[in-house]
Amino acid sequence: MIHIGQLIEAELHRQERSVTWFAKKLYCDRTNIYSIFKRQSIDTDLLMRICHILNCNFFGYYSAEIQQKVPFIAKQNESDINEKESIM
Repeated sequence: MIHIGQLIEAELHRQERSVTWFAKKLYCDRTNIYSIFKRQSIDTDLLMRICHILNCNFFGYYSAEIQQKVPFIAKQNESDINEKESIM
């Protein structure tokens, strides 16, 4: 299972950015940033803002997990796309 808060924290450290810098970019207090780091799940709008600020696609982690756990979904989506393209 993905722990999105830990992934965000790791990316922030990888970029050598401070919690204060991140809080200013998100327009919140540092305490809120530490709260985000503890979260296993997160609101998609907030995650989108974080993706833009850190220039990192955190949604890709969820995509990869879905494909690993339910590979037939990826194949089903691919066949649906191919079917739609053949109709057009």
